[in-house]
Amino acid sequence: MSTETGDDSRTRETGHGEDDGRAVGARRAARRDAAVRAAVAQGLLGPDHPLVALLDVTGIRESAAELREAFAAVTPSGTPVLHAFAVKATPLVPVLRLLHTEGIGAEVASPGELALARAAGVPPERTVLDSPAKTPAELREALALGIAVNADNPQELARIDALMAASPARPAGLRSPLGIRVNPQVGGGTIEALSTATATSKFGVALRDEGAREWVVRAYLDRPWLTRLHTHTGSQGIALPLMARGVTETYALAEEINRRAGRQQVDTVDIGGGLPVDFTSDTAGPTYTRYARLLKETVPGLFDGRYGLVTEFGRSLLAKHGTVVARVEYAKSAGGRAVAVTHAGVQVAARTVYTPAAWPLRIAAYDAAGRPKAGPAVMQDVAGPACFAGDLLAREIPLPLLEQNDYVAALDTGAYAFAHHYGYNSLPRPAVHGFTAHHVNRADGTDHVDGTDHVSGTDRTNRTGGPGAGVAFALVRPAQTAEEIVAESGGAHADALLP
Repeated sequence: MSTETGDDSRTRETGHGEDDGRAVGARRAARRDAAVRAAVAQGLLGPDHPLVALLDVTGIRESAAELREAFAAVTPSGTPVLHAFAVKATPLVPVLRLLHTEGIGAEVASPGELALARAAGVPPERTVLDSPAKTPAELREALALGIAVNADNPQELARIDALMAASPARPAGLRSPLGIRVNPQVGGGTIEALSTATATSKFGVALRDEGAREWVVRAYLDRPWLTRLHTHTGSQGIALPLMARGVTETYALAEEINRRAGRQQVDTVDIGGGLPVDFTSDTAGPTYTRYARLLKETVPGLFDGRYGLVTEFGRSLLAKHGTVVARVEYAKSAGGRAVAVTHAGVQVAARTVYTPAAWPLRIAAYDAAGRPKAGPAVMQDVAGPACFAGDLLAREIPLPLLEQNDYVAALDTGAYAFAHHYGYNSLPRPAVHGFTAHHVNRADGTDHVDGTDHVSGTDRTNRTGGPGAGVAFALVRPAQTAEEIVAESGGAHADALLP
């Protein structure tokens, strides 16, 4: 069901060893197809429920396993490695809990994200606080809990100094690993808004600015309790060699600090995340295994056992495992082009709607029963429900002609999409369901048992043997009600502005 292009045509690795990437993608697509059909059969989708988001629990588990195994393969036994999920990618408590059970911690960048991580049971020692705008209260809480903190700039470090001085137990009783975020200024990628290592990026201490590198070294020499060094070069649109170059620059700085300190003061390097995702096919790539191997080849000293590692991946863990499914409310034509008007648009895919060239989405077509739709490809638009002309999930896309009551699926939306609701037109947040597909019907009519654990939580499983059999759903987040929209919009204060 997928094709590969460029560097991603090589063999893929999964959490269970080397495998053909096309086969992995085909299994993922088969689970997705089974879940869409089951969602219709079990009433999660229909006239009264025209929009739903689905998360593939099996896929999430496999991605977490591959991440762990990829870095375990390039580090000596016993090397401390913390993989902290970037909560901003998919800020849903059940997702964080699932990842926690899979050995993944949390990287947070706001009080809200920290609250989500704590609600999910992620312990402080597996939590990292990053943000360019931490308040004194946030820093105070993090230090009290023992959460790792990466200071973004000299003024923030001064605040930490003050908090340390105000506590008689510190630094001797310090539980929080502390470090400084640096910007190696190695350049940007194809998406300017996501390029964090440009010359003028707002993040971290700009290492190539005059006097900045010496300031960082002196900051460590003056503060023996600074033991970590952090960078984050990667993001969507960043090439792997550029990501590795940013890590190389940061490792060289750690070596300089330790040399001048005369001891191993920096004992952990936080390399950030940002592994890009292939949104053009069902094949996941580049893989964690490929990136980890590249890093070991490029920066061998970072992987010789002297340094612990922290990673902060987000999009690459979740994107491929999320799907937004929407009912086609109306099918029409305009200027000779077919237009399918659906219930998914800017509210669940804001980046795609506003910057489609940078964030195109693959769209899959399903019939009214939730089965993959067949038929000759017709160029058509897939439109959302919002009241502006640009609310389009896709423009001039070849699909079997969509008809009223069919369904469209926006693929690879597990990160930075439906979990980041945009309240245009006061459109409600969709329900989010996790699923496991235990019994997947192949296209040839035969059955395949996909050996996975059941989803925890509310289990809606069709065990009758009909359409959608063997697919279990668990509610992750309920759909937003009209009453909740009113309450969030000041409904209790309706008279507040009257004289």
